Amino acid sequence: MNSWVLFSDTCRYRMENGWLTPGPAMFGTESSLSMFLNTLTPKFYVALTGTSSLISGLILIFEWWYFRKYGTSFIEQVSVSHLRPLLGGVDSSSPSNPNTSNGEADSNRQSVSECKVWRNPLNLFRGAEYNRYTWVTGREPLTYYDMNLSAQDHQTFFTCDSDHLRPADAIMQKAWRERNPQARISAAHEALELEDCATAYILLAEEEATTIMEAERLFKQALKAGEGCYRRSQQLQHHGTQYEAQHRRDTNVLVYIKRRLAMCSRKLGRTREAVKMMRDLMKEFPLLSMFNIHENLLESLLELQNYADVQAVLAKYDDISLPKSATICYTAALLKARAVSDKFSPEAASRRGLSTAEMNAVEAIHRAVEFNPHVPKYLLEMKSLILPPEHILKRGDSEAIAYAFFHLQHWKRVEGALNLLHCTWEGTFRMIPYPLEKGHLFYPYPICTETADRELLPMFHEVSVYPKKELPFFILFTAGLCSFTAMLALLTHQFPELMGVFAKAFLSTLFAPLNFIMEKVESILPSSLWHQLTRI
Repeated sequence: MNSWVLFSDTCRYRMENGWLTPGPAMFGTESSLSMFLNTLTPKFYVALTGTSSLISGLILIFEWWYFRKYGTSFIEQVSVSHLRPLLGGVDSSSPSNPNTSNGEADSNRQSVSECKVWRNPLNLFRGAEYNRYTWVTGREPLTYYDMNLSAQDHQTFFTCDSDHLRPADAIMQKAWRERNPQARISAAHEALELEDCATAYILLAEEEATTIMEAERLFKQALKAGEGCYRRSQQLQHHGTQYEAQHRRDTNVLVYIKRRLAMCSRKLGRTREAVKMMRDLMKEFPLLSMFNIHENLLESLLELQNYADVQAVLAKYDDISLPKSATICYTAALLKARAVSDKFSPEAASRRGLSTAEMNAVEAIHRAVEFNPHVPKYLLEMKSLILPPEHILKRGDSEAIAYAFFHLQHWKRVEGALNLLHCTWEGTFRMIPYPLEKGHLFYPYPICTETADRELLPMFHEVSVYPKKELPFFILFTAGLCSFTAMLALLTHQFPELMGVFAKAFLSTLFAPLNFIMEKVESILPSSLWHQLTRI
């Protein structure tokens, strides 16, 4: 059947229904297209753009509803799930273990204080480290809020109600409340003139000592005085509430001194000695978990590259019933990454899929990133580090800084670990359900974290915030398409003649390259051959 007969029948049908206006007979290849465009009425353009706007609007509504419910684009999901395998791609994303995720999520979704601030287990020495930074840069690394929290900690750990009975302790009770550093140091010297006071030596070691060696010397003097007080109060602790409070205070003082002495040994390069001191301290006082000494031990064992002992410590403290930390989660990820990172290649993994060991490593990284999403940027050196604060907010930027400041060297030491982290950490946010507040493996991410971190971190540091899940491309595309076609329909209804002229000019310009090619083909091919092709 002749194609032009069909075309004429179509045009006749449209004229009968008001879609086309009558015109001259449409014969010839060159004139048919322009004749067809001239016969289109504004009513046709209004109907076309209105229908397009309606369809794109329905797609937009459905996409938005699907994204709000499932956190992903329906079109994108269908493309990845069904079209990519047909094209030969391999989905290398590792599914989470449902048993593990459900059990751990149920155990962690408990009533917790959202923005509880914790003492940094690896906090630096104020005199030997923080003050030296201020002398060199002129910047204050600690905020007033952070130092105020430290003052409250010192009053809680190092004082008790019976301090007024001993003159030196009474002076130190006032010293811990002083805001002026020089006044605190003067009060500590005054207390030492009366007797050997362990808390006075602690204050001088923390704030007056300008080197780690000097701080260690003062802590050793504090240890001698603190052990004597501890033995005396241990014998009298059952004689009354007052003696029990004294013993509790003396215990806190002794644990603090021994922990800081272990940290001095670690900073001075005597790592094995530091590990022994920490192990002895954890055996002697197993119930004092508030100091988080195991995190100091993990860092020291990683420095010794004693990964078997690191795994043993993790087996004890990486439990669903215990509070998590970035040190626990990221150290567990580092150990699993160490088993596969030296041979890991993203190109090879995309072709063959992930092995069991690689999948375990990726799941461990996803778990760590969900707990604290700010750490990877510091480990990958995408963001500059600053000195860690004296207090941290778990899952916040302050904890990420404190972890990366001490553990970046351990990640660099494991070949390929940072490369594996770089390739996989962003995939965590595709696994977290939407809204992100629901959480996945842990309790929901606290909303107030950013505000609390701004109080803990200095003004010159740009606080890292929780990544926002961006709208998928197809939602933005359908929204733009719907708006554009709706605007065209409205303009065509209001200005039919003008929009008709624009539409004809646009379509003529659009088909101009095709007309040019047709003319070139006609000039090259013989007229008889071209006539036969048009009949086909």
